[in-house]
Amino acid sequence: MESFAFTLAAMKSSSRSIPTAHPATPHPLTRLLRYSHNQRRRVWAAIACSILNKLFDLAPPVLIGMAVDVVVQQQDSLIAAWGVRSIPSQLLLLSVLTLVIWSLESIFQYAYDRLWRNLAQTIQHQLRLDAYRHLQELEMSFFEDRSTGTLLSILNDDINQLERFLDRGANEILQLITTVVVIGGAFFILAPSVAWMAMLPMPFILWGSLAFQRQLAPRYADVREQASLVNSRLANNLTGMATIKSFTAEDYEQERVAVESEQYRRSNRRAIALSAAFVPLIRMVILVGFTATLYFGGVEAANGQMAVGTYSVLVFITQRLLWPLTSLGNTLDQYQRAMASTQRAMNLLDTPIAIHTGTQALPTATVRGAVTIDQISFAYTPGHPVVQDLSIQIPAGKTIAIVGSTGSGKSTLVKLLLRFYEIQQGQITLDGVDIRDLQLRDLRRCMGWVSQDVFLFHGTVAENIAYGTFEATPAEIIHAAKLAEAHEFIEQLPRGYDTIVGERGQKLSGGQRQRLAIARALLKDPPILILDEATSAVDNETEAAIQRSLEHITQNRTTIAIAHRLSTIRHADQIYVMEYGRVVEQGKHDELLALNRVYANLWRIQSGVRSEAARR
Repeated sequence: MESFAFTLAAMKSSSRSIPTAHPATPHPLTRLLRYSHNQRRRVWAAIACSILNKLFDLAPPVLIGMAVDVVVQQQDSLIAAWGVRSIPSQLLLLSVLTLVIWSLESIFQYAYDRLWRNLAQTIQHQLRLDAYRHLQELEMSFFEDRSTGTLLSILNDDINQLERFLDRGANEILQLITTVVVIGGAFFILAPSVAWMAMLPMPFILWGSLAFQRQLAPRYADVREQASLVNSRLANNLTGMATIKSFTAEDYEQERVAVESEQYRRSNRRAIALSAAFVPLIRMVILVGFTATLYFGGVEAANGQMAVGTYSVLVFITQRLLWPLTSLGNTLDQYQRAMASTQRAMNLLDTPIAIHTGTQALPTATVRGAVTIDQISFAYTPGHPVVQDLSIQIPAGKTIAIVGSTGSGKSTLVKLLLRFYEIQQGQITLDGVDIRDLQLRDLRRCMGWVSQDVFLFHGTVAENIAYGTFEATPAEIIHAAKLAEAHEFIEQLPRGYDTIVGERGQKLSGGQRQRLAIARALLKDPPILILDEATSAVDNETEAAIQRSLEHITQNRTTIAIAHRLSTIRHADQIYVMEYGRVVEQGKHDELLALNRVYANLWRIQSGVRSEAARR
């Protein structure tokens, strides 16, 4: 329980440190309008339909007043002044007007409902695609600094929250404004002496609405942040379920999820405590205006100072004016939630791209594969370099190997070649051209990368092998699998190449996943093949089989092999030994053994041969 209390305290501390928007940042609504400028015509059409619908929706009280006027005033009614004198004719005309108005109200309700809902779906779809497209262009360090759950919360929850507001909330706000303007104007025309009584609550309602909005904005921003933390925790735990079970950490993780969920509940409770108070307070203010109109207007009608029909209209439209304001709290609640979500989505879209593509095209067919790494340096964290003044020559069509202890910078070098990260000093060239000048897609297309951390997508075996080479035929997929020594085990799977591998390939063993990754890279048929611990998860027999196939695969192809197992790279054309981000030795296998230094020591450890000094 102490750990639980400590985690809760840490959560409270982190919730206080949630960053807020910079004062210079435009309002989320302004950012949303700028973003959706291509939907401007549809927005205006939806606005027009909402306003017209409300205008016709406000007409029935007027029709009731006119009906009362016909019954009471008869030949002196307003309709009689239009030249229709008989009572049946007046009522018939009134009935026709009612039919037309109600029909138009229904037509425009259908129109605005369809327009707003389709607009909400369109903007939701567009924003999600743009946000995801932007995410794919961001550098790898961006994803290392943020949890998957946080990003999923933006792509799903936040964008869905915006869709819910556009679906209903935008129309409600427009119709409320239309109601206030139209009915307020009608009041001053029909009964200026009573109008001020109905309008009396309006300044207080507007002031209260703005005050609530200012108070709700930071609370809902906090709600969205806490939702991200919950999503992050759940996504992380679901991914690591095997680890949780193997360490019997279910209770511990249950407590951590409870802490995150409790913090989210408390954050929502703070927002709810404020938003729930809005409607009751507004109702009390509205009551003043309604009762004043009911009483003083009735007195004037009884004294003959106001027509009975006019009084009927005033009573009805007072209710139509003031009571809808009670829904303003729910509308503002939706609005603030949507604006908090919009802010997060727009902040993601505004995240600057650190690694920009070059302009020079590089057709794969023209790549020779000569790579020069010239005195490059790189650090994930300033002041802690991972690679320092590193220089390596990789001739076209040759196989070079990079070995070294864990943390020496081998895998980082591969990521720099693929421009997952940007070098901070020096230069890397491909066929004499700086890779920063090449189009990123072309650069990565000419390289086939087999990572030590194999990632397979949820889908079939065939789909995972053909990933990135989507036009591949079944025969080509099978050929690549045979080269990677994967065909035999695939054939033994329940549905062969149509077997579902599960999320991240969890239905397969580590060695099987690695062989599929090799097949995927081989199907791509790249001029440059990068094997980053490509045989680290396979048994000795499979490793030997893969090595036999690699002897044919690497011919006339530039191959960069990173390995801990020195037996897999002993026949490389050149071997580079790295320590602490630098090359400390280079040469062929026999040459490095003859030096009797770092490589020779690694070889003795792995081969089980001890030095004379160790024997003594």
